[in-house]
Amino acid sequence: MEPTRRWLISAVLILVALSAWAFSEDTDSVRTSAGVRVGPDDAYNPVAAGEKLPDGFRQLLPRDAIKPVYDPIFARAEVTPWTDDTHVIGVTLGGESKAYPVSFLNGRELVVDELDKIPILVSW
Repeated sequence: MEPTRRWLISAVLILVALSAWAFSEDTDSVRTSAGVRVGPDDAYNPVAAGEKLPDGFRQLLPRDAIKPVYDPIFARAEVTPWTDDTHVIGVTLGGESKAYPVSFLNGRELVVDELDKIPILVSW
């Protein structure tokens, strides 16, 4: 068999094996449906699972030390105390818009929310 043909057959076999692995059912994890919230205790923790941290990584805060906001409360722009130069992260989806002030996100960093019935994560 010529080398080019042998290389091609090997490449195809590797791709088939990788595809089978990538699309196989993962029996070690729990799958959830879209839109189902998973609490911090149910989330995968790579450190607790024994995964090594990258070389030179210094963890300043323990995992999940800064709790995300799960149910944010909003007010109309006209009634907020924000000035015109307030920095926000703005998200628009399906005709619905929300603004998350950066000054607030500096302390909480993550907001788990929903726009147009689609779950989103706002991160700073």
